[in-house]
This record gives sequence, structure tokens and C-alpha cells, in this order.
Amino acid sequence: MSDYNAPFEIHVHGQVQLRLGVDFAQLQDALKPLWKYAGARSLADGSVSAYEEEPGIQFEPKERLLQMCWTVRGDEDFRQSLDEMCMSLNEIADQGAAIEVTFYDTEFDEDEAEEAEDESESRDDFLMLFVGPTPAAIMQVQRDMLVQDVINVMERHFDAAELSGVVAEIDKLFTERFDALVSSLDLSRRPRGTGGRGGSNRRPRHLH
Repeated sequence: MSDYNAPFEIHVHGQVQLRLGVDFAQLQDALKPLWKYAGARSLADGSVSAYEEEPGIQFEPKERLLQMCWTVRGDEDFRQSLDEMCMSLNEIADQGAAIEVTFYDTEFDEDEAEEAEDESESRDDFLMLFVGPTPAAIMQVQRDMLVQDVINVMERHFDAAELSGVVAEIDKLFTERFDALVSSLDLSRRPRGTGGRGGSNRRPRHLH
């Protein structure tokens, strides 16, 4: 399938803190589902985004940081590559992290649809993926992001000091979810509540 005929432009955005000792070869292997999907023979070749203004896939060895702001043209089958990537990143991630993936419908023209009074809708889609070394680490970043989202909405109507009970209820839900996962395995410590504004390290949502 030609890039020009691909039904989607797929944007992958996020950053992942990597374990101490992870090198470029290990990262290249973990990200193989992405660069191979793009038709590249290596991460160095496949790290370039479809858009020049985007930095693509970058590895900062001193900071042990993987940064992704990368677009590839493709189809729904890219979701399988994402699943494989997440499984691999779990093995080298130092802490929980969120990765945003947006599917842009290249065949949908909003202006033309409005002019023709066409009721068809675009096939745009948005996914939030999570990776981490343990289930608890993944739940921690999920919890932090949810708390931040809820606080941002509710602060329009309430003072931050009034929302401690809401945060406590969110923590309770995640504690119950974590406990439900625990069987005979040690899944590390529970996601921790930080109260107040949630202590989230979430980056502002990246929009193109």
C-alpha cells in the first residue's frame, strides 16, 4: 500500500523514562514494530516522522529518555504494532508512562462534507496507551492522569481545597482495581495517592 493511499496518518506522542543500562540496541529492538511498519531497516532510518517539523523518535541516553513525536501513514493494522511495542517497552521502562496515539482520517475533508451537507463522519480515533515495569507503575500514571483531569474540570466550580474527598474516592477505586489483580503474584506496591492536585507529571496534550 502506498503511503499516499493510506487511509490514516497516525501520530504517536509521549515520553518514557528507561531503566538504567538500557542502550540504543535494546531500544531499537523494543521499537521494531514501529520502524518496521514504516518500511525502515533500522530505528535510525525509521525514526524520521512523515512531517519535517516533528522531531520523530529520539533517544536521550544521558537522561535515559525516549521521546516520540512521530507520524506514520498506515491502516488499522497499525494497532497490532502498538500492542507489540507496548509489550516490549514494559521490559525496559523505569516507570509508568502514557503514550498518545491519534488516527487522522486522510480521506475525510470537513470543508467538502459541510458544503455537500454530507452526514458522513470522519474515522478519526484517539488512543491512550500505558506502559511500565509493573502493573502498579502503570496504574500509578493512570491514576495521576485521571486525578489531574478531574481536578481541572471541577476547579471551574470548586476550590482545590474542597476536592480532597474526590481524590480520595479515585484512590479508593484504583486500590480496589489493584487488589483485584493480586493473586499469588507480588505486583509491587499499590498506586499511591498524593492528595491535593494529584501530583501528576502529565505533559500538556500535544495537538497538531
